[in-house]
Amino acid sequence: MRKYRGNNSHVSLRNTVKIFLAGAPSLLALAISDPAFAQASDTAAEGSRTTVEDIIVTGIRGSLQRNLDVKRDAPGVVDAISSEDIGKFPDSNVAASLQRLPGVSIQRSGSRGEPTGITVRGFGGDFNATLFDGRRISTATGSRAVDFSTVGSDFIGGISVFKTPDVSLTSSAIGATVNIQFAKPLDRPGFRLAASGSGSVQDKAGRVVPAGGILFSDTFADDTFGILADAMYTRHDTQSNRVYVAGWIAQNFAPCQIAGSPDPACAAPGALAAANKNIVGWFPQQYGAYQNNVKDERIDARLALQWQPTDDLLLTLDDNFSRQKITNDNYGFGVWFNQNNLRTVQLDENGAIIDFTQPGVSQTDLNSNNGYDINQTNQAGLNVKWDATENLTFEADASYAKSWLNPNGKGGSAAGDVGYGYGLMDPRFGLKITGDSKDSIPELHNFGVNGDPTKWAPTDTMGSHVAGRTRNENTDVVKQARMSAQWKQDDFTIKFGGDYIDDRYILTPWGFGTSNFSQAYAGYGPFGQTKTAGVKMDPSLFKGTISLDNFIPGYSGNLPPEVLFYNAWDYLHALESLGNPQTTNIPGFSYGGVPTFQGKFNLSVNPASLRDIHEKTWGLFLRANFQTEVAGMPFRFNAGVREEHTSLRSSGFSRLPVSMRVNPGDPTLMTVTLSDPAPISTTNSYSYLLPSLDLKLELTNKLHLRFDASRTLTRPSLSVLNPVLNVPTGPRTGSLSATGGNPTLKPYLADNFDLAAEWYYKANSYFAVNFFIKNVSNFVVGGTTRQTINTPSGTPVVDPTTGQPAVFTVTQQVNGPEATVRGVEIALQHVFGNSGFGLTANATLVDTNKPYDKFNRTTTGFAVTGLANSANFVGFYDKNGFEARVALNYRGEYLLQFGQPQASGTLFGSEPIFVNSSLQVDLSTSYQLTKQFSVFAEALNVNNATYSTHGRFDNQLLEVFRYGRRFTAGVRFRY
Repeated sequence: MRKYRGNNSHVSLRNTVKIFLAGAPSLLALAISDPAFAQASDTAAEGSRTTVEDIIVTGIRGSLQRNLDVKRDAPGVVDAISSEDIGKFPDSNVAASLQRLPGVSIQRSGSRGEPTGITVRGFGGDFNATLFDGRRISTATGSRAVDFSTVGSDFIGGISVFKTPDVSLTSSAIGATVNIQFAKPLDRPGFRLAASGSGSVQDKAGRVVPAGGILFSDTFADDTFGILADAMYTRHDTQSNRVYVAGWIAQNFAPCQIAGSPDPACAAPGALAAANKNIVGWFPQQYGAYQNNVKDERIDARLALQWQPTDDLLLTLDDNFSRQKITNDNYGFGVWFNQNNLRTVQLDENGAIIDFTQPGVSQTDLNSNNGYDINQTNQAGLNVKWDATENLTFEADASYAKSWLNPNGKGGSAAGDVGYGYGLMDPRFGLKITGDSKDSIPELHNFGVNGDPTKWAPTDTMGSHVAGRTRNENTDVVKQARMSAQWKQDDFTIKFGGDYIDDRYILTPWGFGTSNFSQAYAGYGPFGQTKTAGVKMDPSLFKGTISLDNFIPGYSGNLPPEVLFYNAWDYLHALESLGNPQTTNIPGFSYGGVPTFQGKFNLSVNPASLRDIHEKTWGLFLRANFQTEVAGMPFRFNAGVREEHTSLRSSGFSRLPVSMRVNPGDPTLMTVTLSDPAPISTTNSYSYLLPSLDLKLELTNKLHLRFDASRTLTRPSLSVLNPVLNVPTGPRTGSLSATGGNPTLKPYLADNFDLAAEWYYKANSYFAVNFFIKNVSNFVVGGTTRQTINTPSGTPVVDPTTGQPAVFTVTQQVNGPEATVRGVEIALQHVFGNSGFGLTANATLVDTNKPYDKFNRTTTGFAVTGLANSANFVGFYDKNGFEARVALNYRGEYLLQFGQPQASGTLFGSEPIFVNSSLQVDLSTSYQLTKQFSVFAEALNVNNATYSTHGRFDNQLLEVFRYGRRFTAGVRFRY
C-alpha cells in the first residue's frame, strides 16, 4: 500500500465524524482537504487514500472545528486559522484574519487602511517571525517583519500561530511564530479547480476595481506525480484624508514668548538668550493636511510539483512569487513653525502648547507628491522526505528567496512644494489646539494672504519652494537549508537536526544625495522674504482644488478651505525648463546655496546612507516528546533545546560635516557640506542556548491543563545595524539632528512562561484561559544625546546662526534595560446546536512593570511598546449554504514607538508616538448557488473608524487618517 504523504494528515476520520454528528451544515460537502497544520501536531494520524476518503466540512463551522482540533492536539500553545474551502480564506487580508485570534492585534497603514502587521501579546513587528511552509521569507524593507498586505490570501490553506516555540522551526520570535501553509497537489489526489472574481469599491475612491484568481491541481501516474498552480490579481483603490503634526518638540521658552508678556515682541536685549529661557513647553514643528490617493495592485503566483516515486520517498519543489505596486498621489498643505519665532504662547498644565502666533516669519506650503513603489519577492524551495524505516524519517529542505524594492531602477516619487510667506502673512497667523487627539484637530487662525481666508491658495500668488525626488532600491537575499531526523516508536518521538540561514540586505537610497538640489529654487520667489529667491509659478500648473470641508468626519476643528491639485513631476519639469543656471542667469536660482545644479533634478546617492548588512545564523536543535499517564490521566511531555550562533558584518561609508551655512533663499534651512566618503565595516557575533518545555495534562477528556516555559530571542531590525553616523545635508535651523546605527547590538532575549486551562465542553466549542509572563532583556532603545560633531580636522562644526559649535540631537540604538510583560488571554468558541448560529470571542489583558511615564523628562526614558488590551467578537450563521458573519475588533491605546517625524532637537530624547484606541466592524456573507458556484459580499469598516496617533500628551495630535469603508462582491467556482 502506497503511503499518502499530504500535509493534511491532521484531518482524521474521527474528527470528521465528530463534526458530522454535531450537525454540520450543507450535509458535509466533499472538498479538498485543508493542508494547514502538518507541523502543529506530531501525533496526528496519517490518512490513507486507498482505504478512506476524508469527508471535510467546508464553511465557517468546518474551519472552526479544524482550528479547535489543532489547538487541542498541539503540544504547545498554538492557535490556528484554516481555509473554509479551497479558494476561500476567511478574510481578504491575512493580518485581518489573524486579529481574530486571542492575543493578536493588527497595525494598519493609515493611507490605505490595510492591516499590514500584527502584534502578539504586545510584541509587534520584528518580534514575530513569519514563515512560508516553515521557511523564512525575505523582505526588502530592512525590517524582519512581513507586510501582510503583500501576501495573497485566497489560496492559503491555513496559518498556525505558535505562541510557544517549536525548536525544530525557530526560537527567533519573542511574540509568536506565524507559519503560513500553502496547498500541494498530493494533499488531495485528482483534479481540482477553483476560481474567484470580484469587484470592490472604497466609498471615497468611488471606483469599482477588479480582483480574481484561479487554482489548478491534478495528479498523474497513479497519483505519484502532482502539479498545482495558482495565480491571483488584486487591486484596491483608496482615498484617505490625513491631518498631521510632524513632531512635538520640547524646548525652553523665554518669558517674553508667553501670552501676556510686557515685551510681546521679545525686543529687549537678550530676551531670547539661552540663559533667559526657563519655561519648558512642547510646540508643533509642522502642521498640515493631505488627501492620499493610493492604488494598490498585487500579483501572486505559485507553482508546486510533487513526486512520490516510492512509498517512502516524497519530493516537493515549489516557487512563490508576489509583486505589489503601490501608487501614491497626495495633495495637501503644510506650515512650518520655529520655536524662537513663536509669540503669545499659551501652555496647558502639562507644558503642551494650546495656542500661539508666529508673526513676520511664517509661510504656507501647498504640496504634491506623486510616484510609486514596487515590492517584489520570489522564493523557490526543494523539500525531500524519506521514511528510512518504519520508525526513522529524514527530511531535508533548502530554499532561496530574494526581495526587491523598486527592481531595475523602476519606481520612485517626485515632491512639489509651492507657496507664499513672510511679508504676505498676517502677524496674528498661528495655531490653536482645540481638544483631544481622539476627536479634534488643531486650527489655524488668521491664515491666507494678509489674513484673508478666501485667499488661502490663490494660483496667482504661488512661488517655488522645495523640490524633491526619491527612489530606494533595496534587495534582501535569504538562503536557507535545514536537515532533520525523527525517530518515533509507540508514544515516544525524538527529532534532531540543524539549519543555516544566510541573509544579506542592501539599501541604496537614491535622491539628491549631498547636492541639496531640493533647495535650488527655494524661497517662494516674489512672495517670499527676499523676493529674489525662487520663481513665480505659472497658474496653468494648477489643475484645480480639493476641498477640505468635513475632511475628518466626527472630528471638531476647522481646516482651510482647500488645497491645490497639481502634479509634482510637472512642477519639476517647469523648473527644469528654466535652463541651466550655470550657463544662463536665472533670477530666483539659489546661486549661493546650490552651486552644482545644472538645470536637471538628477538623482544621486548619499554614500552615508548606503547599507550592506550580511548576517549568517547556524542552528542545532533537539526535541523529545513522549506520552504517558499520571494517575490514569493522559500526560504529554515535550522538551527541546536549540543552539543558535549568529555572525554579522555591517558595511557603509562615513561622512563628517565640514561646514554649515544658512540657505540664502530660506532662512529656515541649512546647507551642510560633508567630507568625502570613507569606507567603514564592523563585525559582531553571538551565541545563545534556547530551551523549551511543554507539559499537558488531560484531567478529563474535556478539561486540559498546560504549562510551558521557554527562552526565545529576537534579533534587531536589519535597518538599525548599519555602522554609520548620518548627518543630514539640509536640516532646519534650530533642529539639528543626526542618526546612527549600531552593528554591535545584542538580540532581545526573553524567558517565557504560560499556564493555561482549556475546556472542550462540546463539539466545535471550547473555553480557555491562558496566563503568560515574558521577562525580556536587551531591549533596543534609541539612546539620545545632545552633542557637537567634529569635522575631519577634529574641531566641532560651527552653527552659523549662533557662531558657536553646532549642537546636534544624536540618536543611536543601544541595548537598554529589562522589562516584564504579563497578561491573560480569555477565549470562547461556541456553536448553538444545529441552529447554524455560533460565535467566537476573546480578550487579552496585558501589563508591564515598565509602562511609559509621560512626566519623565530624562533623555533615557524607556517603556515597552505595543502593549494594549484587545478584544474580538465574531458572530456567525452557517446553514443550508448561507453564511453571514459580523466581526468586531477592539484595540486599546498603545505606545507604538519612540521618535516622531521631524521632532529633532528636542530636550528629552526621542518623543513617543501613541496610537489611540480603535473599534472596527466588518461584515461578510456568502451563498452557495450550486455545488460549484457561490456568491459572496464583504463590507469592511462599516462603522467608518479612523486611525489616529498622539504624542506624549493626549492633546498632541500627530496624525489622523480617515480611510473609509470598502465594499466587495464576487463569485467563486469550485470543481
